[in-house]
Amino acid sequence: MTTAPPPTTVPALALGAVAGKGRPGSSRIACPLPDGGLLDVGSLATAQRGPYPDLLAAPDLTRLLDAGAPAWREVVQWLRGWREDHERAAAYRLPDEGLVPVLPFAVADYVDFYACEQHARNAGLIFRPDAEDPLTPNWRRMPVGYHGRSGTVRVTGTPVARPSGQRGPEDFGPCAKLDFEAELGFVLGGPVPGPVGIDDAADHVFGVVLLNDWSARDIQFFESRPLGPHLGKSFATSISAWVTPLDELSAARVPLPAHDPAPLPYLTPGEPALGLDLDLAVHVNGELVASPPTRDLYWSPEQMVAHLTSGGAGLRAGDLLGSGTVSGPERSGFGSMLELSWNGRDPVVLAGGASRTWLEDGDEVVMTATAPARDGGRVALGEVRGRIRGA
Repeated sequence: MTTAPPPTTVPALALGAVAGKGRPGSSRIACPLPDGGLLDVGSLATAQRGPYPDLLAAPDLTRLLDAGAPAWREVVQWLRGWREDHERAAAYRLPDEGLVPVLPFAVADYVDFYACEQHARNAGLIFRPDAEDPLTPNWRRMPVGYHGRSGTVRVTGTPVARPSGQRGPEDFGPCAKLDFEAELGFVLGGPVPGPVGIDDAADHVFGVVLLNDWSARDIQFFESRPLGPHLGKSFATSISAWVTPLDELSAARVPLPAHDPAPLPYLTPGEPALGLDLDLAVHVNGELVASPPTRDLYWSPEQMVAHLTSGGAGLRAGDLLGSGTVSGPERSGFGSMLELSWNGRDPVVLAGGASRTWLEDGDEVVMTATAPARDGGRVALGEVRGRIRGA
């Protein structure tokens, strides 16, 4: 089964970085073209006196993220015109061969949230089946999250080595319960030294990537009491090569699910809080295993920013927020093997009769997403893929 978007879907306007194969120091900022080619953004901005040519001639997006929302919006508006002018853009088209994606920005901090109610419920039912409420008491009160490891965030296509760790009191060895988690990642910029108010938070969310929060469940289960995930999560996080600006997804912004109880004032914007309605697809070895609905996320990216900074923490260019696993109410929408196999109880059947309860060496996981376009139709976000290597 192909993992490509339908033929009527074109690549979203997005920004990332590519380099010559085997030459990581040669990276430059690029933008996908509607026909699948790549636009050399830095050369275009320099030659055509585009906005912020010094920022766009950089090797990645970090300096642009540092410049803040007015610069982002001017650059994106300018790129829209060039993507639509195929003849003029042809002179700045990059070669179709010999380029590889690199990490699109230097990741400053990485915080992974837990913003999907259905996933939180499923996890609660799996691990606390006798609890009166599968949700923890704080879950509906604030966006719950943990600090991850920014140094192991990897660009799509980077192989993922099976981690080793403590799986029990006297048990150290390779992870036997390796999992994926289908998430959205929110890329931040416009650095500030302290708290960001909820109504200003949108000015710090540059764009969206697809994110796979690889998880070593047996290591995670043993270590997580009482402080939560550590080595079970920190060995690898994969993100797509292309960052789709949040402004490009305006047609995908939808009201959040109803909050009960109402959030505290610092999480309540002046206008109704909006989430994102994207169609996600997760493939394992080419087989579609899940279609998680992002419209069901309970907390918005702006609420995540407001909560993250409410205690006094500031923001840096390149901060990355994960949404947490996206899951829907049906098994076809579950965004992790933990849920799809119900912690190993119910195998997932793949093509040819193969089955999985957890990921095996050699398995490749590919996540794709489409969104409604600003002017009708649909656009494809950059995919995120990773293949498992042995420990």
